[in-house]
Amino acid sequence: MTIRFDNKVAIVTGAGKGLGRSHALALAARGAKVVVNDLGGAVDGTGSTLSAAETVVAEIKATGGEAIANGANVTQVDQVNAMVEEAKSRWGRVDVLVNNAGILRDKSFSKMTLDDFRLVLDVHLMGAATCTKAVRDLMKEQQYGRIVMTSSSSGIYGNFGQANYGAAKMGLVGLMNVLHIEGAKYGIKVNALAPAAATRMTENLGVDETTASLMTVESVSAGLLYLVSEDAPSRLILCAGAGGYAATRIYETDGIYLPTERQTPENIALHMDEIIDSKGQMMSEQAADQSVKFLGKATKSLVAKSD
Repeated sequence: MTIRFDNKVAIVTGAGKGLGRSHALALAARGAKVVVNDLGGAVDGTGSTLSAAETVVAEIKATGGEAIANGANVTQVDQVNAMVEEAKSRWGRVDVLVNNAGILRDKSFSKMTLDDFRLVLDVHLMGAATCTKAVRDLMKEQQYGRIVMTSSSSGIYGNFGQANYGAAKMGLVGLMNVLHIEGAKYGIKVNALAPAAATRMTENLGVDETTASLMTVESVSAGLLYLVSEDAPSRLILCAGAGGYAATRIYETDGIYLPTERQTPENIALHMDEIIDSKGQMMSEQAADQSVKFLGKATKSLVAKSD
């Protein structure tokens, strides 16, 4: 089965260069009408120009596709709403939202200013929330929507000098989890992509030529296309890079129960091997699952004691 996006409308943020450009071109090549959004700023978020987005639009049109350029700042509600309205006015709907826009302000946390911390969260996390908020009612009305958050191994696992970026990227996983639950009955599927690619955002990481040739943006876009396809999953963190594809899953160990008189830090320390034992670990579907599990253990212990 070939995955196509004929008659589908997609918005890709940060699509002037790198991964976003690759996503936009790949969607258009498979039939999607694409809003190529890009503020046109530097990696650190300074400056703006629409030329990068316009260049991508020209590439799409040259191959017979349909696209429009948009320079909305994803942190500005009025600009984002206008972008969505433009897509709706032109094509009647929005089926796909790829939250890809991002910036870097890397420094060790002790040297990082709170302004730099806040700005990175604003672009990555609040930008994704703002764009998602702008399309959600339309997708709800359509009873169809595909949304992808761009996460990162820097947030999921941590990376020196990226406290702001890591916090934002892990925050997007939390946003995905909740929107997956809230959107299920409306046909809105929400996933996360954790990419590894050689782009201008990785230029300062010392990636050599051979490694860069393997870490193509196209290999990541293949995963993105799957996540926004008609038969996409929901609440999947898909990791993609250099032709490798994997899933990050969040599990909770089965854990233990301590009766009231033994609920001390010393007893927690004493039983830590059991607490972290992976045997019986599970993926929770919603926050209440944890409380249900703990209360179940407590109730079972009380029943056993009364017998």
